[in-house]
Amino acid sequence: MSSPKPKTTQTMKPATAAKKLGILLSAAPAEFQEGVVSRSELNALQSTPPPWLADLRRNGPHPKHVVAAKLRVSVSGLIRNGITQPLTTAEIDALKAESPAWLEHERAVQAEVRKEAQRLKER
Repeated sequence: MSSPKPKTTQTMKPATAAKKLGILLSAAPAEFQEGVVSRSELNALQSTPPPWLADLRRNGPHPKHVVAAKLRVSVSGLIRNGITQPLTTAEIDALKAESPAWLEHERAVQAEVRKEAQRLKER
């Protein structure tokens, strides 16, 4: 009989971990960017974020998908309107306060897309 194999620790690349944490990898500390992240380390970061992670989540810079969610538009809508770089929370708040016409248009488009998706789901 063979003995059971020891469990291997599941690890992921820093880019994958950053995406799961909702942060921009290039804004994370060097030790996070250069290492690998185990599943247990990711769980620990999610449950009790260290100060650097809490600060990144609060102030940014944020990746496109987070910017889009905060503005209630799609990532495509951001790109169509020339926003291709990460934004900070202050920049996002300034856009919300300014409420340009393109933002209102993209929000309306996104609302229609969600409404259609819900309608199809209910069918």
